[in-house]
Formats: sequence, C-alpha cells, structure tokens
Amino acid sequence: MSYLIKYNLEFQITSSVSVLYNRLSTPSGLAVWFADDVIIKDKIYSFFWDGHKQDAKLLNKKDNQFIRFKWVDDEETESYFEFKIQIDDITQDLALIVTDFAEDKDEKQEQTELWSKQIQQLKRAIGS
Repeated sequence: MSYLIKYNLEFQITSSVSVLYNRLSTPSGLAVWFADDVIIKDKIYSFFWDGHKQDAKLLNKKDNQFIRFKWVDDEETESYFEFKIQIDDITQDLALIVTDFAEDKDEKQEQTELWSKQIQQLKRAIGS
C-alpha cells in the first residue's frame, strides 16, 4: 500500500449554508460545477465527465455540514474526498473545506489547481 498525503483546501464562499450544501450534495447541484452529469443510486454517485463515468460511494454526510465520498475504484486505500462547510463564530464568514489525498507533492499541486478551478465554477454558480 502506498502512503498518501492528506490535505485540506479552504475556500471563502459567499452563500447561505443551505444553498452551498445543496450544490455539494445533490445531483443537480454537483452537475453545475463538479461534473457534466451526476446520477445517484443506492448511495453510489455516478459522475460523468466528457462521456467517462466514475463512481463514488457516499461514506457519510450531515445536512448543511459535510459530505464525504470514496471513489469506488480506489477501495485499497484509506483515501476519500470531503466537502465541509465551516462558519466562523465571530464573523459568520462561510468557508468550504475540501479534503482530498494525493500520492506525492506533484499530484497534490495538480489536484490543488484542479480543485481551485472547480471551486471557482462553484462560486460562479452560486453568485459568490
């Protein structure tokens, strides 16, 4: 088993919690920014990009707080990806924390850039 680097990325989002959570957890919300299309069946989310399908199992979620997935074709590792909504107690600013795993620094850098682009699309979709 290879060692994976766990990392968190934090993005400031201007949105209500419920609108943001909807974009992170529903097929229609995810299809706006994360994939071309999303279908859910029995806790398996099928993501489609350019005609290619990748399945992720829903591991856990708590409404308006977080949702965690694991790629089905990556069962041998402890990796997952998670979207967590964090609210600053003082300023009430909303942050989206993305947790993911990478095999090395180069992959982490590539994934960080990809997540940044994806989150920019999410922000545009919700007018943030």
